[in-house]
Amino acid sequence: MGLFLLWFFFGFGILIQGGYLILVFSRIALYGTRSKKPINQDAEEGVTLLVTAKNKFQHLKVLIPKLFEQDYPKFEVMIVNDQSTDRTKRLLEDLMIRYPKLRTVTVKYTPKHCNAKKFALTLGIKVAKNDVILLTDADCLPNSDQWIRKMTAPVRAEGKTFALGFSGYRQKPGILNKWLQFELTLKALFYLSFGLWKSPFMGIGKNLCYRKSFFLAAKGFRGYWNMEGGDDLVFVNIHATGSNAKVVIDAEAITLSAPKEKWKEYLKQEKSLLQAQRFFRVRDKNKVSLYGISHSLYWIGGIGLLIYFGIIPQWHNFLVVLGIVFFRFILLALIFRAASKKLQHNFPKMNVLLNDLLYLAYFWVLGSISYQAKSIK
Repeated sequence: MGLFLLWFFFGFGILIQGGYLILVFSRIALYGTRSKKPINQDAEEGVTLLVTAKNKFQHLKVLIPKLFEQDYPKFEVMIVNDQSTDRTKRLLEDLMIRYPKLRTVTVKYTPKHCNAKKFALTLGIKVAKNDVILLTDADCLPNSDQWIRKMTAPVRAEGKTFALGFSGYRQKPGILNKWLQFELTLKALFYLSFGLWKSPFMGIGKNLCYRKSFFLAAKGFRGYWNMEGGDDLVFVNIHATGSNAKVVIDAEAITLSAPKEKWKEYLKQEKSLLQAQRFFRVRDKNKVSLYGISHSLYWIGGIGLLIYFGIIPQWHNFLVVLGIVFFRFILLALIFRAASKKLQHNFPKMNVLLNDLLYLAYFWVLGSISYQAKSIK
């Protein structure tokens, strides 16, 4: 009976894993940039770059001049100063003299029933001059001067409501950064691949575009004002569809952010993100959970069978199981390599097999803590 369960776990796991790798994740790995006609200048309507910032003086000092290097004719930069206590206010006043297209809004207080970032973001969207809103964070930098043009094209010229982009981490030495690159690539494989499959379920606020008119008509963040996070993940999950959203995969359309440098900071961030996924639609929760469950069954069954057939021994069966494990590893490594090149053009040197095993702990331990927590701050 025990041997049957191990075979069942292994067989079910490899079947579902193969489906994700070949049918879903390969959409990113095999994605090719199609040549398109240049967008007519008349279609290049105004864009508002919106950033909310609280005590981000050092980041804004670098970000704002970088944003004004964008090669796009009609745009404004809106910085929402969310009750900063550092030198942010003075910096913005000085930069507004240098950059006439820079506008700022200062949040003096947050209503008790509201999450601070959601309130700041809503205030910025309401006073934005343009209908096309392009979001990023204070610690992010666009990868090229074509970022606005490439990221907003689906909304401006193709009639879409959402444009879902990718934001990577700048590479640094250390184990944490290698894990961050792996986990971020896997996360991108999920939401970008399903987006290409006309089944979008999340976006990231570090690189996200939608229309102001749609946001206001949808009542913004109504229903989850007080939830930590969710201004990007949950908003896209509720409103994005296969017909009104498009994924943008282009090296010139990505942003790069500063990675967390301490495990404590990273774990706090991930708990908040995982908790927000509790509010996803059931079918979208299943997209993530089915992968995690099949991944666990695959490793439990595979390791169990290798130990069993190694002890007996039955080398024929041992080699069959080992061959399947090896084949999946090669397929996973190739997909990660191809996807990373498409997303960043800079594949991080990572131990895919080791990180794939560590994903067991990430999915079950951190996921369980986040789902059981009543609130994450």
